[in-house]
Order: sequence, then structure tokens, then C-alpha cells
Amino acid sequence: MTASSTRRTTAAHSRLAAVGAIAVAGALLLTGCGDQTKTKSTGSTGSTGGAPLAGKLPADIRSKGEIKVGSDIAYAPVEFKDSSGNVAGLDPDLAAAMGKQLGVKLTFENGTFDGLLTGLRSGRYDIAMSAMTDNKNRQEGVDPDTGKKVGEGVDFVDYLTAGVSIYTRKGDTQGINGWSDLCGKKIAVERGTVSEDLAKQEAKKCPGGKKLSIEPFDDDQQSQTRLRSGGVDAASSDFPVAAYAVKTSGGGKDFQVVGQQVEAAPYGIAVSKSATQLRDALQAAMDAIIKNGEYEKILEKWGAQDGAVKQSVINGGK
Repeated sequence: MTASSTRRTTAAHSRLAAVGAIAVAGALLLTGCGDQTKTKSTGSTGSTGGAPLAGKLPADIRSKGEIKVGSDIAYAPVEFKDSSGNVAGLDPDLAAAMGKQLGVKLTFENGTFDGLLTGLRSGRYDIAMSAMTDNKNRQEGVDPDTGKKVGEGVDFVDYLTAGVSIYTRKGDTQGINGWSDLCGKKIAVERGTVSEDLAKQEAKKCPGGKKLSIEPFDDDQQSQTRLRSGGVDAASSDFPVAAYAVKTSGGGKDFQVVGQQVEAAPYGIAVSKSATQLRDALQAAMDAIIKNGEYEKILEKWGAQDGAVKQSVINGGK
């Protein structure tokens, strides 16, 4: 999920910028991110036979044949559980394609978004891949609220460009057309994301008597439920997630996106600072699927082609 209070806010023309193009790949998930059970991504491969980049992996991972992926699997269409309970979405499909290059399985494990980097630092996960924005705060382990260093930080293997949107109940925008219209309103956000950061920034600008009330939740589905019930006036999430909710919730009758996207920035796969060999292997695998055309096909499947990059870079976020 997009997150950084340090990036410049800019109207984003992309971030997977075609609402109508986003694929309806399963029922709108209602899975809670707090579930810490392991869920395997479909399409992964455990065989090193014919895997051209297997030799780039650290020996221990190559021996295990698996990379454990921390992910908030409640963020359709980027990652979610389909109607059969299988992990689906943009990130799992990209991970499966990378696994073919590396000769290992990339196994997705569900966790709350704001706990993924903690899980990475503790060794619970080998990597985190969860629509996570690459930004300087995360690279350096800095708390965006206090500006203080709270951890070692991580490296990112960048693979997509994305932005953030606000959405409301359909036909009930309450005059909201952007962040500056939220004073005196209530907004639901997912905890630890740029949506929460932006809401906090906007709340500081609101005049007395027009307070912006922020309700943070563990996952985006809880935010959507709160908005759907009328408990808040708006919700915010990454554009493809907001667009997917608009397209699928209530058969397209529940929500509408308002205003333009903001905070366009790269999504990255988070890797421990000490795991440079794994980081470089992942970058090589991402570049390989970009080059062989699998990347483009996966992005088109999920309506994400406007966020495509020409090559993967390390720590490209600002």
C-alpha cells in the first residue's frame, strides 16, 4: 500500500489509471488481514529445473526451495483470496512468474499491513510484497509521524508505479472532491498507509469547528464496510483498490471515486538490508519477466498496464 508522508503530493495521471480496465477476478474479498495463517500462492514452482536465475539465490533459500512472502492479502486486485480461498491478484501472479525464473516457490503469508516490516525484521518473512510503496522513510527505518529512526530500514526492488484515491458512497459525495474538502468530515483509512498520512496532514490544516475525524483500520475491507454502512463520509486507498471496490461492491452500486489520484510513487518488494544477494536475485527475476513479456501480460490481466515500468530498480522511491 502506498505510504510515505515525505513524498511530494502530485496529481497522478497513472497508478494503474483505468477504472474500467480493472479485472473482476473474484468476489470482493472480506478476508481479515490479521489472520496469520499461511496461504500458498497459486502458480508457484518449486523446481529448479530450467530456472535460468536459480544460481543467483542465496544457498539457504535455494536449498529450501521457498521464499516466504509477507503480504496483506485483503487488497484486491493487488492481492486477495478468490472465491475458492486461493491467493490471487497482481502481486501473486508476478511472484509466481519470478519463481519460475528463480526455481523456487514464493509462498504468501497473510499479515496486517503495518506489521509486515516488523515480520521481515524478525525473520518471519524473507520478503514483503504487498502493494508497498518504496519511500525514503521505509528505506531508512524512519517513523513518518515523528521523523525518528525506529528500525534498520529495508531495501526495495521496484516493479510498478501507483497513486492514491478517495472514494465515497455512490451519489453521496458530500461535496468531497479532494483532500482539501475533508475538513468537518469523517474518513476511513488503512493503518500505516499514505492514506492515513495524508489524512493526518490534512487534519492539521482544518480550522476550529471543522475537525477531520480519521478512523484507521487493520485492513482495507474494514474501511469499505465502515463507508458502506454510513459510519464515515469517505475512504481512501491505492487507486486500483479503490477502483476495484467501485467496480465490484454491490455490483458497482456502492461507491464512486472522487477527485484525482495523488502521491504517484513506485511499489517495491521489501528485502532486509543484509539480504543483498536475495535482493539482487529478485531484481534480476523481475527484469527477466519484464523482458520476456510475462510482466506485461500480468499487468494487462489486472488492468495495471498504465503503472508499468521498463525495468526494475533498487530503492527508486523518494
